[in-house]
Amino acid sequence: MNMNTCLLWFNGLLLAISSIGGPLLLRLYFIHGGKRIWLSSCLETAGFPVLFLPLLLAYFLKRRGLIKGDEEEKPSKLFTITRPLFIASAGIGLITGLDDYLYTYGVSLLPISTATIIMSTHLAFTAGFALVMVKQKFTSFSVNAVVLMLTVGAILLGLHSNGDNRPANESTKEYYLGFLITIAASVINGLMLPLVELMYMKSKQVITYSLVIELQIVISAFATLFCTIGMIVDNDFKVIPREGREYGLGEVNYYVVLVSSAIMWQMYFVGTVGVIFCSTSLLAGVIAVVVLPLTEILSVVFYHESFKAEKGIALFLSLWGFISYFWGELKGSRKAKKQISELEQDSSNSP
Repeated sequence: MNMNTCLLWFNGLLLAISSIGGPLLLRLYFIHGGKRIWLSSCLETAGFPVLFLPLLLAYFLKRRGLIKGDEEEKPSKLFTITRPLFIASAGIGLITGLDDYLYTYGVSLLPISTATIIMSTHLAFTAGFALVMVKQKFTSFSVNAVVLMLTVGAILLGLHSNGDNRPANESTKEYYLGFLITIAASVINGLMLPLVELMYMKSKQVITYSLVIELQIVISAFATLFCTIGMIVDNDFKVIPREGREYGLGEVNYYVVLVSSAIMWQMYFVGTVGVIFCSTSLLAGVIAVVVLPLTEILSVVFYHESFKAEKGIALFLSLWGFISYFWGELKGSRKAKKQISELEQDSSNSP
């Protein structure tokens, strides 16, 4: 197993775990008395300082010659990001901050099982943007995966809101507002993944994994700045101590939930950009969707959310699309290997 494959598995695992844990922790905050939208949005990227640890470790190991650097000579500085990449990352960071706010607002109004299925539609938007922006190649299998099961599933949820586990005193109007806001978050999320891939493609700087960490630090820092401004305007910093004292699980657990959420969401973003670095933005979207059944099951077990027929159908369609996607990828991989083998055989037989 080569290094790229190891990195792909590692980042895929980070993305899978955080795609389950992030939404569940976010919902845990709201159902026990948390009400601060900007605070929760900020937590989705505020954990970025932990990324300095692996960045510093890689830097010192390269300086000591214990691992090979990106160039033959030892690195002279910790950050190697160029100005164009910094500007591009900052722009993506601001978009990320907006997406965080919309997603958090949607989750505050919807059961997590419903919000998660709606957010799975980002795969269809990712595919559309990837087609336009990075010329992603599609097969009949991938088209089936990103259109039928996700689009139909989201429509089913939108048309069958009655009986869903809404927050207390929430009206039908607020429920549909949450539905529409979450769809908007899904669209922006679908845009960001190809944007990151496009940034890699257009870069005149060699993209290495340590540089990917640098890019994520910049993206998260600007997303956090965007949400921090929102917190200041909404007086969140003044309300946090009082909210902690009144939190349903206790003050200590309140801060445990906040810190855990920040760490979990940072795992999500690192896993996402890592998978894009090793593969494609479309695969990152697929991995986030494949863990959907586990999120659904855990939301029913821990939060006692309802799981009616329309959610079951939407979940089945998501699984169907996932199987379709990977079956198509497997067939494509076998075909490519067969063609390479035939070319090698023809080359060896030629005089």
